[in-house]
Amino acid sequence: MQSLWNDAEARACGEDALKLRVYTSRLLGREPSLVLHGGGNTSVKAEAENLFGDAESVLYVKGSGWDLATIEAGGFAPVRLDVLRRMAALPTLSDPQMVRAQRAAMTDPYAPNPSVEAILHAIIPFRFVDHTHADAVVTLTNTPDGEARIRALYGERVLVVPYVMPGFVLAKKVWEMTTDIDWSRLDGMVLMNHGVFSFADDARASYERMIMLVSQAEEALAAEGATVERAGDEAGTPQPDDLLTLSELRRVVSEARGAPVVVNWDRSAEARGFSARDNVADIATRGPLTPDHVIRTKRVPLIVREGAEADSTRYANEYRAYFERNAMPDLTCLDSAPRWAVWPGHGTLAFGASVKEAGIIADISRHTAAAIQRAECLGGWRALPERDIFAVEYWDLEQAKLRKAGSTQADFAGKVALVTGAASGIGRACADALHARGAAVLALDIDPAVIEHFATADRFGIVCDITDSAAIQAAVAQAVVRFGGLDVVVSNAGNFPANLCIDDMDPEVWERSLQLNLTAHQRLLQYCIPYLQHGLQPAVVLMASKNVLAPGPGAAAYSVAKAGLTQLGRVAALELAAQGIRVNMLHPDAVFDTGIWTEEVIASRARHYGLTVQEYKTKNLLRVEISAVDVADMVCALAGPLFAKTTGEQISIDGGNDRVI
Repeated sequence: MQSLWNDAEARACGEDALKLRVYTSRLLGREPSLVLHGGGNTSVKAEAENLFGDAESVLYVKGSGWDLATIEAGGFAPVRLDVLRRMAALPTLSDPQMVRAQRAAMTDPYAPNPSVEAILHAIIPFRFVDHTHADAVVTLTNTPDGEARIRALYGERVLVVPYVMPGFVLAKKVWEMTTDIDWSRLDGMVLMNHGVFSFADDARASYERMIMLVSQAEEALAAEGATVERAGDEAGTPQPDDLLTLSELRRVVSEARGAPVVVNWDRSAEARGFSARDNVADIATRGPLTPDHVIRTKRVPLIVREGAEADSTRYANEYRAYFERNAMPDLTCLDSAPRWAVWPGHGTLAFGASVKEAGIIADISRHTAAAIQRAECLGGWRALPERDIFAVEYWDLEQAKLRKAGSTQADFAGKVALVTGAASGIGRACADALHARGAAVLALDIDPAVIEHFATADRFGIVCDITDSAAIQAAVAQAVVRFGGLDVVVSNAGNFPANLCIDDMDPEVWERSLQLNLTAHQRLLQYCIPYLQHGLQPAVVLMASKNVLAPGPGAAAYSVAKAGLTQLGRVAALELAAQGIRVNMLHPDAVFDTGIWTEEVIASRARHYGLTVQEYKTKNLLRVEISAVDVADMVCALAGPLFAKTTGEQISIDGGNDRVI
């Protein structure tokens, strides 16, 4: 591991201790093998002037919920140092008491809650303190002779602390162990099965001591030939049966969790190599890399064996048994859904309430799998006993973080939506609206602009001609590979051909309209149905037209195709209701902020009717304009809980049309 220290960047911090603390914290956070998604904590001791102009010693310690990779000065909680040190001398202190006392000792009531390790940071007699969950160090500790390995590697330069519960108990243990110790002889401290500390009065020295300690652990692993297995072949294109298995797994995990989840499928050579090991079911279920991970990953993953239903039932039964073995009378069992899974020969799966959460769990499981394999090369992977892991999983301080993070739920959180014709107009508005309400979105369009607009982890665009059946099928498969399944389909792509009377109709215009405005929708629906059958409150919205209900002359190619699309939706509603799939049709009219309505076209049509442009835009009964966003809001309503008991319906969004009414 290399130091990322940069003299120019450090000089920009000047002599400001907190700025230097932010800088080196971010250096640690940039290295995933040191800290993952909120793991680890850092602090600095400094003098601050209070309201009365008196100087007081303050510990600036990482606040709860902040990530070292992105932390700012406001992410550090300022706590009076003397109070924290006096707390360490108390004979006992409950977690709620510790939290209240730390909060009361803060010099800024609006700062985040201090880390549960604040007392430990306070009793270490150096200005800068760094704490990470370095993979290499923890891997060494998670072996049968882990403590001996650590002592042989570091000698007397490192204090070795047996595993105890984080928080006051850990701080008290270290306080007792160091009563008569000469701290100046130490470079750091290793907490067995937990992590590593470094410290110094200089920011760079503390940071680079951490890098040195971790590098030595990495070198020790390499010297022992501790390696990670990789699959020798390419991942290849997932087979249809695999995609159906994946979507069914997602459904049963969502049901067990009580909320929709998306899936992050790791098909890397490393993940497939790990999943293909003969003993993977044994080694993967011995426990997590560090107890801190359990609140995100649970203690063990699901092993995919017999089928989605059977696997989920087996995991749930084993989780409840684990709870009953370890629970105190006043605890309530959490949901029994796995957070990650090992799919033998296929890789690993991470289940999250959002793409972000699934990504975090995937990162943790990736590092865990690597550590397990390296430890196996050193005599065997040995995680903490399940009772210690349970204590952290059901630790009220950690559960409070999860309750706070999950207090609000967007309508489409954890759901997967596919929208066609999404590069502009109504389709783009629909994709944006579904994403804003929590959905992971696959956006399709023949226009390459769809890629640029939808280019984040939880919404991505694919250039796709929806009249090309193979392209549609491949795009649907991509949605399942990327997110694990499919719940909402907005079949929107289409065009409005040039006005031609029937006797002047060009055969190509007719055929093209039928292909794009009707047949392509049927093909899309056909390819989506197998995955919608595993969907979560699955819903289809077909974008029809006012012309179905009130056609006009010269629009036969368009009106007939849209009428056929409406009839297709009605039949689909009949056929798919037994499987819980709802199908509804939307009839928008005069949506002027779309591609077909240029300013010139609108002005021309207004003149044709003898109206101003504004009068033309509002020539409906309610005298209102209809926008693409209005249509998108209605799509979200149709696909969401408001219309959860409605199928086969046709709804107009046109401001009121006397011909339709």
